[in-house]
Amino acid sequence: MQENYIQYYSHILGRNIELVIHGHWGYPILMFPTSMGNVWQNKDFGLLDTIANRIENGEVKIYNVASIDHESLYAKNLSPAVKIYNYNLYVRFLHEELVPYIQRECNVERIGIGGCSFGGFHAANYAFKHPDKVNFLICMSAAYSIKSFMSGYYDDHVYFNSPVDYLPNAESWKYNHLKIVLGTSDWDICRNDNIEMSRLLGEKQIDHWYDEKKWASHDWPLWKMMFPEYLNAFL
Repeated sequence: MQENYIQYYSHILGRNIELVIHGHWGYPILMFPTSMGNVWQNKDFGLLDTIANRIENGEVKIYNVASIDHESLYAKNLSPAVKIYNYNLYVRFLHEELVPYIQRECNVERIGIGGCSFGGFHAANYAFKHPDKVNFLICMSAAYSIKSFMSGYYDDHVYFNSPVDYLPNAESWKYNHLKIVLGTSDWDICRNDNIEMSRLLGEKQIDHWYDEKKWASHDWPLWKMMFPEYLNAFL
């Protein structure tokens, strides 16, 4: 499986962000790690092995981007205001720098996006904020609110980075083209989050696929079962 490690310089963040690209050609999919995971995580835990043939055949090209969780939402040493300020810069980096880079490199208007656990939150937040840039969204055991990181603090940055807060006031037509899957399981610690998100999307008449697996916990075996199924459904 061809891979290319890049130190991508972000002017918005003022630092390098690690990026690992798997594949030589194909439809681009931006993938995030789980909470505070590194940029190699999706490969090291075997998630990419489940679609290795599609990568090697030039059908898909996977862009694994590092998060800044340890400098934003998971930074216990920072105040909530600074945590959400830093996270909002990360979302700006995605939207203004990284996604346009992927669009140019792959000559596409819209990309695929996905992730497991907190990586699924990153993917969902970007897709729901910027649906014009996304063709499909693959959420595996994600949650959709950041209030638990804020210790009661709330401002516009918190609001506009919590899908459960801003989606009820969004215009539904913006999502008409977007293919969405909310993957969970009956043993998943994020099951209720996905039930609630499915309810919210349903009330907005936003088409989506709620998929609940059986007898699987919030971990890589579940996500490795989900990922190729969801990708096959969308591509």
